[in-house]
Amino acid sequence: MAAGKEIRTKIRSIQNTQKITRAMEMVAASKMRKALERMQAARPYADRIRKVISHLSYAHPEYRHPFMVDRPVKRVGYLIVSTDRGLCGGLNSNLFRAVVPHMREWHKQDIGIDVCTIGKKAGGFFKRVGGHIVAAVPQVGDLVDPEVLRGPVTVMVKAFANGEIDRLYIARNEFVNTMVQRPLILQLLPGVAEEEEGMTSKQLWDYIYEPDAKELLDQVLVRYLEALVYRAVVENIGCEMAARMIAMKSASDNAGNLIGQLQLAYNKARQAAITRELSEIVAGAAAV
Repeated sequence: MAAGKEIRTKIRSIQNTQKITRAMEMVAASKMRKALERMQAARPYADRIRKVISHLSYAHPEYRHPFMVDRPVKRVGYLIVSTDRGLCGGLNSNLFRAVVPHMREWHKQDIGIDVCTIGKKAGGFFKRVGGHIVAAVPQVGDLVDPEVLRGPVTVMVKAFANGEIDRLYIARNEFVNTMVQRPLILQLLPGVAEEEEGMTSKQLWDYIYEPDAKELLDQVLVRYLEALVYRAVVENIGCEMAARMIAMKSASDNAGNLIGQLQLAYNKARQAAITRELSEIVAGAAAV
């Protein structure tokens, strides 16, 4: 019954692993609900301020903020938002697969790239591939502190203002539903006009500024970047928890299937051993 003992040991080991994956699934489900609440709270403000910046891109005011002016691209910057931990399926790898070809297109044009990483996985990945990391948030946690994100945003904003980079992108995961999270790359700077229903690029208009356009836009555009980065991190956490919950459920189901297969193999081995013992007993009795 040596084979049977080995199978029993494997079954106990897989059962212990299954307990861990089920516990992680329940924890991820609980955290996901809270993360989605924070994500839903952050979305309206971020969407509205992005529309404001889009409107400003259509407008032709007397004062044109440098953050709204498109210029020849000599160097680009990326804000990469990832998770701190793994065990969340292909969430991070899918994001990196989307970002790397995007960067490769700039490399083909001999344009340099600066990277700001938010999350441990992004930092580790771009260190391995040799990316030029100018700022990093090594750990975000489950509760996002906007003050922690302000540092890297300030670094990239100053780089754009000083002409060190000419375009700024943010790469993150977008939460579609519990089963689907997709990578998304958005241009943050210079501000991009987004087509809206009933609006065309020929319809030029502007806001009325009080006290003046420069003072207001200096503040609004910084808040715009901070809001979008905060929304990206909060949404990425929701994606992480959903992906981890699905991954752990899949792992628990696979463990259950494997336990069933091993249990069948153990029963067969045990039945074969019993049959062999009975045959030996019968043969011994016949010999007597």
